[in-house]
Amino acid sequence: MTDRYDQGMKVRRAVLGDAHVDAAEAKKSDFDAQFQTLITEGAWGTVWASDGIGTRERSMLTLALLAALGNFDEIPMHIRATARTGASKQDVLEAFQHVAIYAGVPRANHALKLAKQTYAEMEQSDDA
Repeated sequence: MTDRYDQGMKVRRAVLGDAHVDAAEAKKSDFDAQFQTLITEGAWGTVWASDGIGTRERSMLTLALLAALGNFDEIPMHIRATARTGASKQDVLEAFQHVAIYAGVPRANHALKLAKQTYAEMEQSDDA
């Protein structure tokens, strides 16, 4: 693998957690291995690894973009990541309010619904 891949895996694990990355890696097949390398190097080893902005801000931007574009399947994963990125619930709310104004209330509303569900799941797992 490349240095960018190794950096990407390091950042991916820091943001998403070892359990998530280990589970994703276990599901990787010959069919999607090339795609997994692409996102590890591109998203995690380039964009997320950049020191241009902080992890908290990058987390907020990612959630806002996911919501604005209607990529809702990724929102719970990135809400869970806020436990490691430093983005607070208030930060997430602020990001989704921007989505409501600039990309549409229905998308922000659905993103908030997913965030509330995910935060509730996170709180339940902490109590267990």
